[in-house]
Amino acid sequence: MDLEAYMWTCPSKKYLGIECFGCGAQRALVLLLEGEFAAAFQLFPAIYTLIPLLAVFIINIFSKKNYTRIILILIAVNLAVIFISYFLR
Repeated sequence: MDLEAYMWTCPSKKYLGIECFGCGAQRALVLLLEGEFAAAFQLFPAIYTLIPLLAVFIINIFSKKNYTRIILILIAVNLAVIFISYFLR
């Protein structure tokens, strides 16, 4: 199945010609699901920091323990990876 036909177009890139901080995330997720791990990292390195963030967030919802501190640390790491990779492009 061709998943790219169902992907959203980035409004920033479409109308302004400027990539946003999240450009490439959808395609990186598809590449990750297809087993193209290196290509996914090259396209959007933060894909690998989003996975643990989402996992801990979901665990936090269903757990009696509070993982807010870990979530905040993972958010900071994720934002750092996004900003660094954006400015290195």
